[in-house]
Amino acid sequence: MKRGEEEKGLGQSIPDKLYYKIGEVSKITGVKTHVLRYWESEFKEIKPYKSRSLQRLYRKKDIEIIFRIKKLLYEDLFTISGAKRRIKGSTDNAKQMGLPVNEEAYKRILMEIKKGLKEITRSLE
Repeated sequence: MKRGEEEKGLGQSIPDKLYYKIGEVSKITGVKTHVLRYWESEFKEIKPYKSRSLQRLYRKKDIEIIFRIKKLLYEDLFTISGAKRRIKGSTDNAKQMGLPVNEEAYKRILMEIKKGLKEITRSLE
């Protein structure tokens, strides 16, 4: 993805940046800042970096998790504990199947698969 392009987070656009302040995350996700702080205390998967001045700096993966939590709570009508179990379960399932849990590992695996497919295509020609 080129610099300045945007990714989609469950139908919403996420600007392409390294870190996002809590107010930006609130605007992107449509979740109020006090709710974000509460979710941070309830869901260990949301781990914003805290600057020296203790300002929360979220990463893109945090925002994606926030979109997932929002969908589970507001659309699928899960309780907080149900949403926790669902999110934890998806992480545990990935680990059990031997799949990497982070996005970078998925990208590496997909690049290896793509490279292998290209080699097979070349050998068939």
